[in-house]
Amino acid sequence: MPTVTVIQPIIAAEQNTKIRCAAYCRVSSDSEDQLNSFMAQTRYYSQVFKDSETEELIDIYADEGITGTREDKRDEFQRMLKDCRRGKIDRIYTKSISRFARNTKDCLKSVRELKALGITIFFEKENIDTANMTDEMMITIMGGLAQEESTSISQNMRWSIKKRMENGTFELSCPPYGYIKENGKLVVDPAQAQTVQNIFSWYLSGYGIISIVNRLNHFNTPCCKRSNKWHMFGVTYILTNEKYTGNTMFQKTYSGTTLPIQRYKNNGERNKYYAVNTHPAIVSQDDFDKVQALMSEKGEIFYKTEKQKCVLRKIMKCGQCGSTYIRKKSRDK
Repeated sequence: MPTVTVIQPIIAAEQNTKIRCAAYCRVSSDSEDQLNSFMAQTRYYSQVFKDSETEELIDIYADEGITGTREDKRDEFQRMLKDCRRGKIDRIYTKSISRFARNTKDCLKSVRELKALGITIFFEKENIDTANMTDEMMITIMGGLAQEESTSISQNMRWSIKKRMENGTFELSCPPYGYIKENGKLVVDPAQAQTVQNIFSWYLSGYGIISIVNRLNHFNTPCCKRSNKWHMFGVTYILTNEKYTGNTMFQKTYSGTTLPIQRYKNNGERNKYYAVNTHPAIVSQDDFDKVQALMSEKGEIFYKTEKQKCVLRKIMKCGQCGSTYIRKKSRDK
């Protein structure tokens, strides 16, 4: 019979090296109570490893005011995963499964990837440690509950937003070009408002959109903070934005109900709400209507004569002027 010697595994404590730990914190909004919770989480993890003889804190990864249903939107979470893949972390601490992720699929995917890398996660609230193989079922259950909680919160927020749209009290988060926000209300920015008035005046005088763009860039007219020059889509966005008349069309876009949450253009799938006199006007309703009629007429002519050359594009609009990223989608044959 051969002689067998059992060689015990060597753990970090026996090697006189500390376990390299990371802490992940997240809050889903930038409200005052959530920010207090965020600061409390970071302070807690800064102190908890201070006197530990077996563990050391490598870094704190903290996403502030970010939803947990989409891991690709959480920059700090992605940075933590990259450091894990580079072998910089042995163990992760987080307050709860809902702080780690509110999407069951993403949660399990990340947990399994980290386990494959030899990295364990400890969820303090649920007292779940992924070092124990039997805990995956509990993670699935608790992750599902966290996802349902997130869905319920989103539904409640949608209901609240819908009610505020119905009574005209909904406030825009991003002011359009020509306005600034003061105490939650839209206020006219004199310099930008003059540019908006010029754009409408030039168009009614016979200038085309490309000519207007060239004039704006020739005179170095300031654009929004996300762009250093004007584009035709930015000018089009201004010419078709009813907010410059002092009125607001709510729910031009809407959010889907399945994860991952995405926004869609409202082509009649949801109610729209047209609120009158929500803020000071920059152009008259008469001028705005004339521009829409003229654009519609020119659009019909363009479509008839240039149909074979028309390229459909997906436009990612800037919240102020609409002029950012353009991606070709399909060609009209």
